[in-house]
Amino acid sequence: MKRSDRRSVTRLTAGLDIGDHLIAGRNGTIPVRRYRRASAEPVATLVWVHGGAFAFGGLDQLESHAVGAALGQRGIEVVAVDHRRVPPWNWFRDPPAGRLAGTRYPVPLHDVLDVFEVIRHEQAHAVLGGASAGACLSAAAALALAQQGTAAPPLVLAYGTFHAALPEIAPEMRARVRGLRGLTQFRPQTVHRMNRNYAGSEQAMREATAFPGGHDLRAITDVLMIDADRDTLRASGAAFRRELHSAGTRLDYHVIAEAAHGFLDRPSTTPFRRGIDAIATWLSAERRTDGTEGRTTPR
Repeated sequence: MKRSDRRSVTRLTAGLDIGDHLIAGRNGTIPVRRYRRASAEPVATLVWVHGGAFAFGGLDQLESHAVGAALGQRGIEVVAVDHRRVPPWNWFRDPPAGRLAGTRYPVPLHDVLDVFEVIRHEQAHAVLGGASAGACLSAAAALALAQQGTAAPPLVLAYGTFHAALPEIAPEMRARVRGLRGLTQFRPQTVHRMNRNYAGSEQAMREATAFPGGHDLRAITDVLMIDADRDTLRASGAAFRRELHSAGTRLDYHVIAEAAHGFLDRPSTTPFRRGIDAIATWLSAERRTDGTEGRTTPR
């Protein structure tokens, strides 16, 4: 961790009530970490799912810990989820043919669902959200809840990957990732490797609750989306935004200028602060007390 990020985390966690807990799920216990200001009633409750290509990350990852603390300082209760992760994958090599063994879809999705249902039992208007792969899991969980006959929650989706295959990258996006910025970008084949490693098979990749992009999204009614300016995965975010708009979703969409993928993992930076501001402002405006106040405007 960079020294500047360490200082930021120390500042962000000061004065917060932070606790680690276990929640019983269908696949075993699920670690969660809760953040809130002890001195005030929370403005909203957000169940937050970190990224990490479905295979990496955890509660100490800054995309989880720093986000939880930063929103906690803004009066939002955050429940960060440490879902089960699939085996690591190779950035340059395709997974073996056939169905992959070990922990795969839908096990991480089930962990997110099991935690969210417990928290929503406590707080009826809880919001669900995540970053990168966590955004995909959150959107998929919303569809899974709708399939079960339960209303999909409001969603906060940060620089997510939502499609089984990366949509075409527009020329304007390509222009934002030229040069050195292009060395670590997600390419179509990279996304396929990551997604198949998570899903476990080509057939599972076609499930709406694996990758919701390209499926019927009418059950998702209320979304904040935040994308990174210099990120090829924004092709998936932009396509998902269009699909949500076509589905009639209330949508607030932001692109954080000059930001690279994973900017919520860097709490000492301007993009991190802008991302947190966008999330906190949206949640505070909504207030989530009865599901009707402070609706956002599609744009």
